Amino acid sequence: MTVLGRGGLIKGGVLLPARREEIELQTSDGLTLVGELALPLDREPVATLVTLHPLPTAGGFMDSHIIRKAAARLPAQADLAVLRFNFRGTSSPRGLSEGVFGEGIAEEHDLAAAMRFVAERALPHPWLVGWSFGTEVALKFGLSHAIEGAILLSPPLHRTSAAEVEAWAGSGKRVVAVIPELDTYLRPPEAAERFAAIAEAELVPVIGGKHLWVGEAQTHRVLTEIVARVNPGALPLSDSWL
Repeated sequence: MTVLGRGGLIKGGVLLPARREEIELQTSDGLTLVGELALPLDREPVATLVTLHPLPTAGGFMDSHIIRKAAARLPAQADLAVLRFNFRGTSSPRGLSEGVFGEGIAEEHDLAAAMRFVAERALPHPWLVGWSFGTEVALKFGLSHAIEGAILLSPPLHRTSAAEVEAWAGSGKRVVAVIPELDTYLRPPEAAERFAAIAEAELVPVIGGKHLWVGEAQTHRVLTEIVARVNPGALPLSDSWL
């Protein structure tokens, strides 16, 4: 990624100023997961994003571009802490998390390890931000954790049962599903049906959006939807670093 100086355009692989720390998470079943915590450079965060990456067996990892760009930009742009990590058995330039892919079941322990880290560091107002497979982990296991809510990017709802979705209804935890119009797996009309059991859920259809959110326009839209829920006072997100 390119470290961006003042006056530069925010796009692609830019890296805005932040305090960045390589971390390790310890799971209750004995694994070490690798990750990174990014914090605002010169102030405390107002909220925390615990990011959950796409399917490892399809190339998802902590550097999947929306998650990487959230960590690169949002500590500076929106005063957010961004925690990202590799699920078990997943490798990235940061390293390899121990274990093997758990089919979205064993990853319950990975999420719990991340939330213990959040508690130990006293990181404020945590939100889960899942993308694709990460949304399944968030929906299946996030309800038992002390979170403000879950932001679901391109949820496929392959591994999440109707009962697991319905359990969020009346929980007091917000559910925001950002649904691409042209998603490969779940498009807005079907998403409305699948999330109907959560009357308070926010469904955000994105015209022209696709599952992988490729391109700066789609990246900006997704990051804006995240910040709109977590720290709306930071909007609009600038396209340059002033």
